[in-house]
Amino acid sequence: MTFNQLLLGTRKGLLIYERRDGAWKRINESFTGARVSYALRDPRDGRLYACQDHGHWGVKLSSSTDGGATWQELPVPKYPAEEELKPGKPAVLKYLWVLTPGAADQPGRLYAGTAPGALFVTDDHGQSWRRVDSLWKHPTHTPDSWFGGGLEEVGIHSILPDPRNLRRLRIGISCAGQYIGEPKGNDWDWRPSNRGLKAEFLPNPDAEVGHDPHFIAQCAGEPDKLWQQNHCGIFRSTDGGETWTAASQKGTLPHFGFAIAVDPAQGDTAWVVPADSDEVRVAVDRALCVARTDDGGQSWQIFRQGLPQTDCYDFAFRHALDLNAGSDSVRELAFGTVCGSLYVSNDRGESWQTVANHLPPIYSVRFA
Repeated sequence: MTFNQLLLGTRKGLLIYERRDGAWKRINESFTGARVSYALRDPRDGRLYACQDHGHWGVKLSSSTDGGATWQELPVPKYPAEEELKPGKPAVLKYLWVLTPGAADQPGRLYAGTAPGALFVTDDHGQSWRRVDSLWKHPTHTPDSWFGGGLEEVGIHSILPDPRNLRRLRIGISCAGQYIGEPKGNDWDWRPSNRGLKAEFLPNPDAEVGHDPHFIAQCAGEPDKLWQQNHCGIFRSTDGGETWTAASQKGTLPHFGFAIAVDPAQGDTAWVVPADSDEVRVAVDRALCVARTDDGGQSWQIFRQGLPQTDCYDFAFRHALDLNAGSDSVRELAFGTVCGSLYVSNDRGESWQTVANHLPPIYSVRFA
């Protein structure tokens, strides 16, 4: 099976592209003018979900059961009324970073990662939510260890059910690090698992908590192999995220970036879209490229064919790179950029075709 749609969460709404006669065509535009931070199709039942940030009007969540023709607004996760991030600062939902479906035998389950830094769960397709307090109240959740990275508040942007046990979770928190949740009834036992990472911005770069993973991805066929594009470089794990080793070096290409994708069958193969440092966040040398490793980060190939190589200030956000995992042999990838371009590759990232330019800034790209 090959997925033939692309869902784009953009600064000006949700755009759906579909492959028709070998070409990608836009077939739907929803929530025009609203920031759509993330969108996905649940593979279990085909429902679409769109996370929206309406600025002055706050966060909204919608679902569709007819491919985006009509939408139903859903309740958004809420923090307890009395909850404070610190004295005098109430805990209020600021952003929906990501939604992740649960197991096949949990048809209504979704996980939501939010800012400020909470994991929420629904078992009725988003009609009601409960906060996972075992994580929110973890002893390491302190203002000095959990703090804002890309946003003012700490955010959960990666939620990875383990392919061997979909109730076992790994999550990425910016800034805090990776946490592993072992199932415990309808709850979890959580522990940070960041050994080997380097947080160069902390007084102690080897601290247990306080790391800034930009995105974490896991190989479905080799689940012990995980990758993360981190604020301080690219890291990989071969023991299920228990320990991490550097897969890049400062001053070389690739190193800094946001998005990362892993081949679902070959855990040593990963792709990133490099950018030039956290201070400036532009294309390296003002030329856009994609990097791939096939040997676990020992070496990287840099691919530029079909991508702009002059006066380019573009880069990709953390959810804006995806691979078409519906086929047995992954060859197709897609990514969108902050300057509103959408690219697709049919040869494992070695060359790229432009699907569209002049779109709104793209926050997420997902095959569906």
